[in-house]
Amino acid sequence: MQEKTWRIIAEDYERVKAYAETFAVPMPTLGKDGSVDGMPAPYPRTVSGVERSGYRIYELARQAEKTGIPVQNPILGRNTAEETYKESLEMYNMAEKLGIKLFHFVHSEATRHIDPLNGRELIEQSRGKGGITPLGERQLVELGGGATHPMRINATGDTPHLSIINALIAGFDGTDIGPVIHVHFGGRGIHDYKTKVVNGYRALEICAESNMFVQIESHKHLNNIGGTDGMALAMCLLAEGLGILAGLPPELSAVQMNVAGLNLLGDLAAMRAFKETMWSKSLIVVPETFQNPPGDLIAEAAHFARMAISAKLGGAHFYRPKAAESVGIPTGGSMAKAIWGTQNVFESTVKVEISDPYIDARKTEILDEAMAVLEGVLGIGRTLAPSEINERFWRGYESDELIEKIVAAGKAGIMDCPRAGGWDLKRHVRTHRDKDGIKRYVPGFTPLGVDTARMAITSEAVEVPVVKKPTRKHKMVLATVGADAHVMGVNMIREAFEKAGYEVIYLRGMNLPETVAEVAAEAKAEIVGVTNLLGLGRELFPRVQKRLQELGMSDKVLLIAGGRIAEKEEEHAFYEEKIAKEGPGFLGVENFFGPGTDPDQCVEWTAKALERKGL
Repeated sequence: MQEKTWRIIAEDYERVKAYAETFAVPMPTLGKDGSVDGMPAPYPRTVSGVERSGYRIYELARQAEKTGIPVQNPILGRNTAEETYKESLEMYNMAEKLGIKLFHFVHSEATRHIDPLNGRELIEQSRGKGGITPLGERQLVELGGGATHPMRINATGDTPHLSIINALIAGFDGTDIGPVIHVHFGGRGIHDYKTKVVNGYRALEICAESNMFVQIESHKHLNNIGGTDGMALAMCLLAEGLGILAGLPPELSAVQMNVAGLNLLGDLAAMRAFKETMWSKSLIVVPETFQNPPGDLIAEAAHFARMAISAKLGGAHFYRPKAAESVGIPTGGSMAKAIWGTQNVFESTVKVEISDPYIDARKTEILDEAMAVLEGVLGIGRTLAPSEINERFWRGYESDELIEKIVAAGKAGIMDCPRAGGWDLKRHVRTHRDKDGIKRYVPGFTPLGVDTARMAITSEAVEVPVVKKPTRKHKMVLATVGADAHVMGVNMIREAFEKAGYEVIYLRGMNLPETVAEVAAEAKAEIVGVTNLLGLGRELFPRVQKRLQELGMSDKVLLIAGGRIAEKEEEHAFYEEKIAKEGPGFLGVENFFGPGTDPDQCVEWTAKALERKGL
């Protein structure tokens, strides 16, 4: 009897129905007597001729411990089941040649981050982009996905519990949730922080009852947008606390973290800090993505493969090979090459135990910060020892109590990172990547309500932009459009324009194109900047232009855009060439600034364009 799952479906039945209607998939139905029909039995069970279970993935983690070689966790999800399966076969064929098994992360389309009941318009305008659809999940399993290589789907955002129900119906062994960092880092979706954490906990309850493997939290996302290792560890431990209270066994739980490859000893220190404190039985290691890698598939694959050395020497259970970040969703062939290169690194790197005082000192620094943050979040008036953070510790809390503490800490600035995107979260901290590759806090900008003496603070000279009144007459509206929740690049653009003296009205992630234009008209802005990393600019940017025309604003506004104009690797060169030959007019904008653009160049071009336009 899946009592918790039935309760969750009954409590949120309007959203369950909205999910079924919006994504055109059958979902469980609720009878008048409160019974639920259409909810599959927990794992293990046979789906499309294969016995599925989250424990299949745990067995791979145990294999990694025995061999000392991490199991590869490649990410590949295309817009349809047929395309995903066709591309995935190239990865699977490579795995067969290498004699290895993969843990396939099937990337889902970006609309999964949005509440289907309240955000259907955003979903409709971004359908079929960024990965596989909910219907595609089910079709992929029917085609043979997961037969040999276990699969997981991502289920972050507003309603992860609904995505997990769909994944369970489809036959996926695993998922990711991220009820803390995934909410905090990007503000994915349209809900407030508390609703997202509550829905994350619901998702954990369903996974616990269903024996699904869970990537419970991610150091990676916080690290990618300027957060520190200590803060990320604290957040991951809080997520584990929620998992324990939800009934999830540690064998079905994994934590994800970044390695940067910039400082091997620093990577090892972070991995040891996580392994020393985490309750989860598996560690998934991912190469850091935001390092401006070379815009070439072969060179970029090498850039990511080198980070595999840290993953092997640190004892990771899983490692994600990377093919490309700058040229869109990779092909199966590109991913196959990345898998080959990564396995070559694993098998050619001698497993040695490295001892160095730097590793020990850095590990202690990470652990001390994490404990200080936990003390602030939980309101503990004494110093916590890392050894205390165990299952018994977390069982001292009720789930509602822990959720309230997490939400309050996010809103108070106790849990914080420089480019957090959650709209109702307090932002205060500033960090700096020091010459040794470690992110540390800038003096005076450590987390609020946390002992400053226990924070890693940079000793390097850092220029902190002073918040000042705009010095230019021009005003800018800046936003992502469509279901795109990526805020790293748009934050960098915002900071560059503010530093240059512009007033910036920042709408953050996920906006309707028409809304952006209407805000610009109301604010009497002269510059509108929009971005989309899903390859939807061709459809969405002209809608901003059209609405500006309808409002009589097109001659009074400079419309610029950024992001990735092609979603897939094989489309990228075509559109780069088209923009180079024809200009960006087909996008409805006056200039397009793609991946790798220096923000200052964008500011400089805009200033000259405003002059030319007489604005």
